Amino acid sequence: MKKYTYVPGSFIAAWLIWELIVRLGGFNEALLPTPYKVLIGFGELIGDGVLFKDIADSLVRFFIGYLISVVAGVFFGLILGWYKGIWNYINPIVQVIRPISPVAWLPFIVLFFGIGQAPAIVIIFIAAFFPVLLSTVSAIQNIDPVYIKVARNFGIKQPELLFKIVLPAVFPGIASGLHIALGTAWIFLVTGEMVGSQTGLGFLIIDMRNNLRNDLLMVAILTIGFVGLLLDWGVSLIEKWIYKRWGIEK
Repeated sequence: MKKYTYVPGSFIAAWLIWELIVRLGGFNEALLPTPYKVLIGFGELIGDGVLFKDIADSLVRFFIGYLISVVAGVFFGLILGWYKGIWNYINPIVQVIRPISPVAWLPFIVLFFGIGQAPAIVIIFIAAFFPVLLSTVSAIQNIDPVYIKVARNFGIKQPELLFKIVLPAVFPGIASGLHIALGTAWIFLVTGEMVGSQTGLGFLIIDMRNNLRNDLLMVAILTIGFVGLLLDWGVSLIEKWIYKRWGIEK
């Protein structure tokens, strides 16, 4: 809890620095709004019901894409990490595809899935899949052999060995990939929502830019940051629950 006591202080410091930059820099508030004006903008969008609706729509798309990527990444990561011979053939292909930005696939995504919600979900999936896959493969390949020997001594065989013994043992390694995937997927959500979506935080940014409302544009940008922070905290809480459930010491 002690680390959370610094949170209010950091936000207050950021507020003051932002205010000083606008005032001392002589910026036009229409171009770079003050923190107070942005705060008023928060109230405006909340009062209209727009902000919470866009947050909800973005979260629905995010969770669909992220959860599918986590399930697929962990499943294939367990298999490919366990069967090293297969991974040796797959790894070069993964290393070629992995550095390609999900945005680069947009023309094909729109071609196959059209516009609307689907492109955002597909982009989130691509952004989150590879961090989860690679962290799972790495964790499997570096597992302590003692777990395998003890399990086999008790007569535990596949697939029970993989999913009931190996998965809990390597979860701390997988968890780091889940965090990276969450941040990456949330970043690319905005890009996905800029392609044909009529709701969501990404659409809100485009809409406010077109209406020259930089104060509300800043509201959308800050909301993305705050929601991303809450998502990260949420994943951390789930991790702690899993650690406790499986008796893992972190």
